[in-house]
Amino acid sequence: MIDLVTFIPRAVVQSIPLLCGSTGETLTEKSGNLNLGIPGIMYVGAISGVIGAFFYERSLPEPSAINPFLGVLIPLLCSLLGSFLMGLLYSFLTVSLRANQNVTGLALTTFGVGFGNFFGGSLIKLTGADIPSIALSATSQCFSRKLPFAGSMGWFGKIFLSYGFLAYVSVIIAFVAAWVLKKTRIGLNLRAVGENPATADAAGINVARYKYAATCIGSMIAGLGGLYYIMDYAAGVWSNDGFGDRGWLAIALVIFTVWRPNVGVFASMLFGSLYILYLFLPTGTNLAVKELYKAIPYVVTIVVLIFISMKRKRENQPPASLGIPYFREDR
Repeated sequence: MIDLVTFIPRAVVQSIPLLCGSTGETLTEKSGNLNLGIPGIMYVGAISGVIGAFFYERSLPEPSAINPFLGVLIPLLCSLLGSFLMGLLYSFLTVSLRANQNVTGLALTTFGVGFGNFFGGSLIKLTGADIPSIALSATSQCFSRKLPFAGSMGWFGKIFLSYGFLAYVSVIIAFVAAWVLKKTRIGLNLRAVGENPATADAAGINVARYKYAATCIGSMIAGLGGLYYIMDYAAGVWSNDGFGDRGWLAIALVIFTVWRPNVGVFASMLFGSLYILYLFLPTGTNLAVKELYKAIPYVVTIVVLIFISMKRKRENQPPASLGIPYFREDR
């Protein structure tokens, strides 16, 4: 039997990067932009936070002298800035220049990974370490600090209160995003832009502004997922190409959740569980079985995508203008 008190917290920390990526991509797609650059944006968000934390820690006489407030604020602002600039670049290319969204997104992913590996490798050389990685343990402790009374509350504290603040912020952002999309005028205008930009334009809605705003804000949320992965899940350790395929799973989650950020909270928890399930299932010495267990989240993704595609409900379909550039002259 799986020890749930051990399994659930590990599944949750796996799910937070997926949740941030899917929430950010959902906001972007609701405006009609299909941003396949989310993996690269998450990578840039992570390395930008690492750069800020690295130089802040090096400016200290010793790591124990770190100011917890600055230890969180500096990497956070750097991460948000880096992911914002990536979203701005994507918006400029696809909204202003009307470049192909699929090609632009894939190019952004390639650029983001290369950007992260270049600066990550440069920082590793500055440390002069024999191991090709950077350890920002002091900054990581600021991000992963738990509530002081969590340890005294037994299983409840371990399951619900044993996470860093970014985990709770990510969940709040997802629910707020769902509320904004469904209950506010801004959300209504954004959905109108994604469904029929020509009609929205005729109604006086600034299509370009909404596309820019949704894409940039969505990119910043996705960048937080990369920052969380490094500073909390990976305990502040950066190594090139160590992020895995979480960005692509986050994009798949958008379809899995039928473009609803609140559903994304629970869907990301499910995929976080599937991602580490192979560690808790008995495999003995048969490594081939373990590799098959590792494929479980991807098999589930394919099955769910087929199932959703077969259901022709309109509310489960993507925005009508998703991936289609808007030419105002054709209105």
